[in-house]
Amino acid sequence: MDPEYSPKVVGFLCRWCSYTGADLAGAMRLQYPPGIRIIMAPCTGKMDILYLLQAFEAGADAVFVSGCHEGDCHYVSGNLFARKRVEKVKGILKDIGLEPERVEMFHVSASEGPKFAAIAQEMTERAYRLGPNPVRREARAAWLAAQSSADIAV
Repeated sequence: MDPEYSPKVVGFLCRWCSYTGADLAGAMRLQYPPGIRIIMAPCTGKMDILYLLQAFEAGADAVFVSGCHEGDCHYVSGNLFARKRVEKVKGILKDIGLEPERVEMFHVSASEGPKFAAIAQEMTERAYRLGPNPVRREARAAWLAAQSSADIAV
């Protein structure tokens, strides 16, 4: 991992389950990467495709949506709509030349603080592996140069 590169990861969390799970992770003093930026949504069903794409446009290296477990949504089926939208965004990212792995959907209940911390770690590791978002041209160029020099050294 490049010490110069610190991934920007945005998490859209449902208010009722995932946000509370993130709060529990903090209350339990669980460690997860500091580069996670949490945005609370009333329900993941409110997630518009544009919100996810705008996060990438603003320079996020990875984005995740986390909602209630399927069948447990406080708004009945909001998380099912969110899953479909995340899959649509994966297709859009692939079409424009970005890795679809940069966006993911997860389900975290209010009592799953450790699971939230693990997801935050997973998305940060994924962002490290994929490198900076190409929208951040200078960071991407520096990362690619570091990767090339590391390959030559090996």
